[in-house]
Amino acid sequence: MRKFKVGLIGAGGVTELHLEGYKAHPERVEVAAICDLNAEALTRKADQYGIPLRFSDLNDFIRESGVDAAVVCTPTSIRKQVVFPLLDARLPLFVEKPFSDTLSDAIDITEKAAGLKVPVSVNQNFRRHFTFDVVKGIVAEGQIGKVTQIIFNNLFFRQDTGWRLQCERHALSVMGIHWFDGFRQILGSEAVSVTSLMSSSSAVECAGETDATVQVAFENGAFATYVQSFSSAHPRTEMIVIGETGTLVCGHRSVELFRKGQKAPERTWSNDISREIATFEGLNHLLTSLETGAEAPNSARDNLKTVAILDAAYRSAEEKRTVTLDHGVLV
Repeated sequence: MRKFKVGLIGAGGVTELHLEGYKAHPERVEVAAICDLNAEALTRKADQYGIPLRFSDLNDFIRESGVDAAVVCTPTSIRKQVVFPLLDARLPLFVEKPFSDTLSDAIDITEKAAGLKVPVSVNQNFRRHFTFDVVKGIVAEGQIGKVTQIIFNNLFFRQDTGWRLQCERHALSVMGIHWFDGFRQILGSEAVSVTSLMSSSSAVECAGETDATVQVAFENGAFATYVQSFSSAHPRTEMIVIGETGTLVCGHRSVELFRKGQKAPERTWSNDISREIATFEGLNHLLTSLETGAEAPNSARDNLKTVAILDAAYRSAEEKRTVTLDHGVLV
């Protein structure tokens, strides 16, 4: 197993996930460099994690860092202008979610990467941090029969600070991107239509939406109903997966299987994968693809189908109509 030198672009809060996850795997990852315009944040993060090479200019990072891959943790509003020079330098990329603000930018990034034959992966760490991967396995084994629908509620109070306050796309871009991706993983199917409603609560200071209801129909006939709130005084995160022979009740840490007429679960599965562990695993998908030449399961190309659902949800709310997709691609 090869050891890779990586460099981080961005020294904000989300880099904690990466650095904490990577430090448990020194045999696989060496964080050799970090780059950020904010000198204070750059120095603080570099000192905290013992990162030797520090850059305030992206071009200097590209010329002098000597890394094998770059981890992009910048705000999505400047994602494309950061990613393009890195791709031109032929640096493989592991990019934070959502990997761009809009579907059009995501397509531009993916097509440029493909044209240059540079692999790009996206940090969809909730595939493992939430119970999506566990449920995917249960469904694949046929333990609840054909899935007919998924009901997902994610309610809590969240007041962000910094650059997110100015984003026109807020709650769904922060959390919905995880859930849309998870629905795809469970069903092994792509979206065919999206219908959504959104609003912004005065209880939360931000430019974008705080509350939304989204319904996504999939090619296999299943549909997902998803409710998101950043303004709820009562927290609740629960996913119910209804199959023809059983129902799964899921949270972050457990999955319970219920059969018709049963008041107690027939079986329970546990999940204890932290976001930090899952983030390292996401990077390792990219590194493995560099070794094998096989496309990573969290590739940019795959993630376009998730971003398409996100983009369709915003279009649906804005245009007050159901938005149609063809095998996960907006039409």
